[in-house]
Amino acid sequence: MNDSGDKPVHMTPEEFRSAGYAAIDWLVDYLKEIEERPVTSEVVPGEVRSSLPEHAPETGEPFQNLLDDMDRIIAPGITQWQHPDFYGYFPANSSPPAVLGDLLSTGLGVNGMLWATSPAATELETHVLDWLIDLCGIPKRFHSSGAGGGVIQDSASSATLCAILAARHRINRPEEIMKLRAYVSNQAHSSAEKGLLVAGIHHQNIRLIETDENLSMCLENLEKAISEDIEAGYMPFFVMTTVGTTSSGAVDNVEEIAKLATKAGAWIHVDAAWAGSATICPEFRGILNGLDLADSYAFNPHKWMLTNFDCSAFFVADAKPLTEALSIVPEYLRNSASEAGEVIDYRDWQVPLGRRFRALKLWFVLRSYGAENIRTYIRRHVQAANWFAEQITDHPKLELSVTPSLSLVCFQHVDGDTASEQLLTTLNATQKVLLTHTRLNNKYVLRVAVGGTYTTLEHVEALMQLINEHLEI
Repeated sequence: MNDSGDKPVHMTPEEFRSAGYAAIDWLVDYLKEIEERPVTSEVVPGEVRSSLPEHAPETGEPFQNLLDDMDRIIAPGITQWQHPDFYGYFPANSSPPAVLGDLLSTGLGVNGMLWATSPAATELETHVLDWLIDLCGIPKRFHSSGAGGGVIQDSASSATLCAILAARHRINRPEEIMKLRAYVSNQAHSSAEKGLLVAGIHHQNIRLIETDENLSMCLENLEKAISEDIEAGYMPFFVMTTVGTTSSGAVDNVEEIAKLATKAGAWIHVDAAWAGSATICPEFRGILNGLDLADSYAFNPHKWMLTNFDCSAFFVADAKPLTEALSIVPEYLRNSASEAGEVIDYRDWQVPLGRRFRALKLWFVLRSYGAENIRTYIRRHVQAANWFAEQITDHPKLELSVTPSLSLVCFQHVDGDTASEQLLTTLNATQKVLLTHTRLNNKYVLRVAVGGTYTTLEHVEALMQLINEHLEI
């Protein structure tokens, strides 16, 4: 296809339909055969680029050529995040309903920056986030019927940044930004520190609080740090608690931390990026004790609730500091609905102006699976992780590094760091599985994060068998 003469530039509707069927067929076949692929890519640096033409094509190519290159170039260069034996980092869920919802969102091509630019995009988002409040036992103070509400961010990193900006605005002392102090656990995600730096909080004003024997933020250390700072003339403005840290799945004492933060006048943000999805099961909601005292909360359905990236649910108890911090209204965006205050304009709830119709895929997931099936899915992963932890406990050469947290198990070799690192290297070299590592209590630790869309107990049993083979058990 080209732009010369009367020849069409675009696919015809039937060409689009045919190409769409072919693309779905390719994806279905990929997922159907994913267990036959190595979990990690075998390509070397630069190999993918060297397989591509130096310049973009002057004339269009048949769509089948693109799918052929998906097979030839792209698929071999991918880490298979949807492989059932992917246990690294945290899961990155994807499911057929989410994919189809995302496909329709992409095809509609709307920008949901204002209610007026697509009312359905805004109102569906508000509604499904209120659904999550009911489904996950989140306090009603975050419901859209009150002063606050929810919004879908691209990631928990963006949610944290927005919480920081709202907290900074609530202080309303821009001339004294050098006196603002923030407090996060030394086990908190690095995005907290990065967000604080982006918000203009200097390194020396970020207090990394030591943790206790459970790797949770130490209350005594936090209280001491806040007291010292107030006495020295600083203003505590932001405290982040973590429910399910990346390294170990540790859970901070949200309730007691929130009491200290409230007394000091600081904003309390709760980051449950991975673990939050588990609270759809009532028996796991204890991890959120104290959330009713928080100012903001975030978790990622794209990690462990069958919704593909990007979908981070961010809630605020009071939206005013957030929207005041982020709202700029040029003349070309003014409209009667917004001026009347009758609608939510989500451009004021995030840093970028433009936004995708992310709510559609979450809506498709919740309706397609229903809460009951999602609970079953979460519970099976926790059960599989518990089984794996039992095998480690009884193992002659391995030991648990910390108490397992939901579906995350951390363990090490009894012979020390070198043996642990060698085991990880050996396992990943098989390309049958992917595990990652961390350091806990100054020891090299292997992490097994169970939570892939297609991961079952049978896959975890196969992982244990692979471990035993390489330990000659």
